[in-house]
Amino acid sequence: MPSKRESLKFTGSDGQELAARLQLPLSGKAKAYAIFAHCFSCGKDVVAANRISEALADLGIAVLRFDFTGLGQSKGDFADTNFSTNLDDLETAADFLRSNYQAPALLIGHSLGGAAVLEVAHKMPEVNAVVTIGAPAEPAHVSHLFDNVTNQIESSGEAEISLGGSRPLRIKKQFLRDLEKYDAKSAIPKLKRALLVMHAPLDTIVGIENAGQIFGAAKHPKSFISLDGADHLLTRREDAAYAAEVIAGWASKYLDIGEEAPLKAAQGEVVVKQADGKFAQRIAAGPHAMRADEPRAYGGDESGPTPYDLVLAGLGACTSMTIKMYADRKGWPVDDIEVKLIHKKIHASACETCETEDGKIDHIHRSIHIEGDLSEEQRLKLLEIADKCPVHRTLHSEVHITTEEA
Repeated sequence: MPSKRESLKFTGSDGQELAARLQLPLSGKAKAYAIFAHCFSCGKDVVAANRISEALADLGIAVLRFDFTGLGQSKGDFADTNFSTNLDDLETAADFLRSNYQAPALLIGHSLGGAAVLEVAHKMPEVNAVVTIGAPAEPAHVSHLFDNVTNQIESSGEAEISLGGSRPLRIKKQFLRDLEKYDAKSAIPKLKRALLVMHAPLDTIVGIENAGQIFGAAKHPKSFISLDGADHLLTRREDAAYAAEVIAGWASKYLDIGEEAPLKAAQGEVVVKQADGKFAQRIAAGPHAMRADEPRAYGGDESGPTPYDLVLAGLGACTSMTIKMYADRKGWPVDDIEVKLIHKKIHASACETCETEDGKIDHIHRSIHIEGDLSEEQRLKLLEIADKCPVHRTLHSEVHITTEEA
């Protein structure tokens, strides 16, 4: 997908350094920002977070995802964290976006992260929409994941758990007590944001009844999407991709991410207008739309071909068309034509047929592959015809360009 990823760090609620990734649209400035809150004991790089972030960036929505304190690459001791510190980390993440980019307009929470975004959304006035994926109706629901060590936690104050192959985590009694403080069903009616509830009917970690409770407690506008066949973590790529596609389409209704008005150009006219990004340009050629940009190495975003790429494309297309027209007129059996072109600067002294003797000149190397049952004489004639294409002649002739202020 056409997006780019930046690794970031920011200070969490208790002063610990949190590791984050910011998924940005490849072509220009982000139209809106979102935060993705991962599931309990997971991290920012789980499949669902990756796929959904990429899909939203493709739509023009930048997504910040980060490891909560004590998880993944973030600093701190997980044993000293709880649901409350997760909420604090989310607020800090929103403050980070607000100060350095743009305040989040969309919150997405997976599993316990879903419960977290439901709790914290009202503290972020810029948020217009909230998405939950496999979220429990009550944060305390996560306690059942370590039922086998609950007695140990109660007696000794802590225990070590390992879920889904993750590294062992220490859970303290305070973690359990903190979960019990929150009543999500009472917070949901006060959400006052558009809500999308997504859940897998066969989720064995957080049952589908949780989605019903969240949806029932919420006020309109609200929507429900069944992730049929998916597991709790959306480990199958197709399930994560589907969720991402739905979220991207749903979110566009509630976020100000309308497309720019299309450029208009008359037949035979080309209009070029600056786009978001350092060098990006929008192009209208008659009824056709395209982009131009520069490579990242030169400060661009690579959201489209370079101006020289477009020149080569014009020459290549004209070359192929001219050869095909001539072959058709002659009745020669040409099945396919491929033209490859490379532009570079060379020293004039390296060109034996050029009039310029000093400095550098533009050199275009054109390679033409023609498929068909042709004689050697016919092939040579077609290569000769290639030099007669109109764009080729234009590049070789004197070109007069006039410029005026519109």
